Amino acid sequence: MRVTYAPGQYKLISIPRRHTKVGSKLKKYFSFRTSGMEGSITVNGMERNLSSFRKLSCYIMQDNQLHGNLTVAEAMAVATALKLPSSIPKAHKDEVIQEILETLSLTDHHNTMTSNLSGGQKKRLSIALELVNNPPIMFFDEPTSGLDSSSCFQCISLLKTLARGGRTIICTIHQPSARLFEMFDHLYTLADGQCVYQGSTGRLVEWLSCQNLQCPSYHNPASFIIEVSCGEYGDHTGKLVRAIDNGKNDIRNGMPFPEPKVSNLNNKNDMEKSLNKSSGWKYKNDLRNVTTSEKFKDEPQNGNGNFQNGLLQYAAKEMSKGKGEPLVVQVESDKQDNVTVALLGGNDLPRRYATSEFKQFWVVLKRTLLFSRRDWTLMYLRLFAHILVGFLIGALYYDIGDDGTKVLSNLGFLFFNMLFLMYTSMTITILSFPLEMPVLIKEHFNRWYSLRSYYLAITVSDMPFQTIFCVIYVVIVYLLTSQPQEWFRFSMFLSSCLLISFVAQSVGLVVGAAMNVQNGVFLAPVMSVPFLLFSGFFVSFNAIPVYLRWITYLSYIRYGFEGTALATYSFGRKDLQCHQAYCHFKHPDTTLEELDMKNADFSLDIAALCVIFLVLRITAFLFLRWKLKSTR
Repeated sequence: MRVTYAPGQYKLISIPRRHTKVGSKLKKYFSFRTSGMEGSITVNGMERNLSSFRKLSCYIMQDNQLHGNLTVAEAMAVATALKLPSSIPKAHKDEVIQEILETLSLTDHHNTMTSNLSGGQKKRLSIALELVNNPPIMFFDEPTSGLDSSSCFQCISLLKTLARGGRTIICTIHQPSARLFEMFDHLYTLADGQCVYQGSTGRLVEWLSCQNLQCPSYHNPASFIIEVSCGEYGDHTGKLVRAIDNGKNDIRNGMPFPEPKVSNLNNKNDMEKSLNKSSGWKYKNDLRNVTTSEKFKDEPQNGNGNFQNGLLQYAAKEMSKGKGEPLVVQVESDKQDNVTVALLGGNDLPRRYATSEFKQFWVVLKRTLLFSRRDWTLMYLRLFAHILVGFLIGALYYDIGDDGTKVLSNLGFLFFNMLFLMYTSMTITILSFPLEMPVLIKEHFNRWYSLRSYYLAITVSDMPFQTIFCVIYVVIVYLLTSQPQEWFRFSMFLSSCLLISFVAQSVGLVVGAAMNVQNGVFLAPVMSVPFLLFSGFFVSFNAIPVYLRWITYLSYIRYGFEGTALATYSFGRKDLQCHQAYCHFKHPDTTLEELDMKNADFSLDIAALCVIFLVLRITAFLFLRWKLKSTR
């Protein structure tokens, strides 16, 4: 398969709806996906440097993947900070932002939240963000999807302007209107995974006429070629593929049509009967009087003359083997400029990222903190929940911490602390983190930042808030329930609660990175049940069967519960108050013996929680990296 495009050209890739899977595969070719297939992609006959090509091009997805909690100006500021080198002065970056916003008619929406923009404005903002570093090649996946006719025209006109500025604009569109179709310079049409036309949009009708396929007057040429590709006028795919040599020929303005290599299976009469039967129209654009010097010559194939079926079988066989013709992306220019050199590779290749990883980390961290401040779910709702539940639990277990008759109730309080901190930290992460994935995929694919910088930023950004919420909750319940009023015990109690919330948040990251929201919300609580059962609260360690005791070493709830229990009843605590004739748990050591925690080590619990935290964070990073690679 050969695709030809040149700088300053506006190229349309048209794909019938019934060939969506084929179109997706071609998009993945242009989206630089090389896994699961064989072949080579060359530029001017030389092997393309994939890393450099990704750096010098951008891919704008069909859906507008934007952060709704940022204004247009803030989104552009983040883009310039990440996509332009740090050596460029801030004043120059501001000029770049202003120029792009003026070009895309977004100046009046400078301070508008992204979530409040219309569909067309969001599409223009998506383009503006990628224009910051002025990429020479821009790929658009159905840029008119979801837009009304007026917004579609504005979007295509904008892309036309960008192409006239020297960029190569490549779009995939299923069926553009005639008004939009005439704005494109170059057309590439697919049918059954093969190219049926490549060349100037203005010569499409003339070319089809030469193939005995007459486009009716006042009929959209784009719709007609799609109808032909879908077989509405008979099976002409093989004939068109052979005539265009599966994309190796290029129909250009002012140039003669390429000489065909095979015989013309003339089925014009069949098509005419089909068209007259369905719509009753008569040819008004008949070019039968046009004289051509090209004559088709017979080339027998497959021994039985059924060349078309043989060609399709051969193509399907070669595609399944992955041993077909190399995929050639040909850039034609009068001279080999720096862009072409960079695409091919050389000594002076562009950096993978425009800024250092520390700069990326700092910019993403500031953006994430801004999200948290503006997000009611991540910030204010969580704060309100911790305060409300803290006072509710404090009222329920009021003044039981020093009462020898209510030790079992106090242990229930300790276990509920673990349960509340676990679910609040884990659930909010499962719900929020997958929503960031589409934006992460887009920005990482277009080389905004490295995955390490992003992951470190989101890890650091939420810890201060999670720490504040946990401290507020623990202070409320610790004082209201009359736990031991000693600073070292409070610090031990607080450290156990903090680590439980951090570990639970890490579990949420793993689940959020590995699966979608629906599966994560269901599976995460289910997977937490074994950790709760083997936490030491429901069943003591010695009562657990030997063949199941290994699960307790994996339960982070066990280490948190054990840590808070040791902080409350260990380290030589005095006897509890007893207001009855007999209190079985008056002595704190009795409680520890009942829980099989007499010989437990608090430092070991803290170390275990830290190890589990690190393992889960690394696992979440690996899942995230795997998901990014699988979605390319």
